[in-house]
This record gives sequence, C-alpha cells and structure tokens, in this order.
Amino acid sequence: MPLYEYICQQCGKRFEVLQRMGATAEGLSCPSCGGADVNRALSTFAASVSSGGGSALPCGKPSSAGCGGGFS
Repeated sequence: MPLYEYICQQCGKRFEVLQRMGATAEGLSCPSCGGADVNRALSTFAASVSSGGGSALPCGKPSSAGCGGGFS
C-alpha cells in the first residue's frame, strides 16, 4: 500500500496516510485539529544524483564493490 500525503485546509498541517491505491480523502480527518477538509498533496522524494565528482551510491562508496552486495 502506498503512503499518501494530505494537507488539512483548516490548520495547514501536512500528514501521511497509508492507503490502498486509488483511495480518496473521504472519511479522513486531520490528526492535529480533527478537520475533515483535507486534500491530497503532491509528494516529493529524495534522490542522490552525481554530476561526476561525488558518489551516487547509497552506501557512500565510489563503486558497487565496496557496498556489500545488492549491486552488480
């Protein structure tokens, strides 16, 4: 199940909900103020990008040989 982000229109609080794909905001309420007027937000994600000078591997090593497996 994906994790969706919502924003409460009453207090502005951003919160996450684990829901089935395609689920709507129907029945959700803000965990901070209890408001029922919530809208799904566009989520951002983190990615590591190398421009040639730094390491792009999640383990911080310059090659997959030093990461301990899982990479080929």
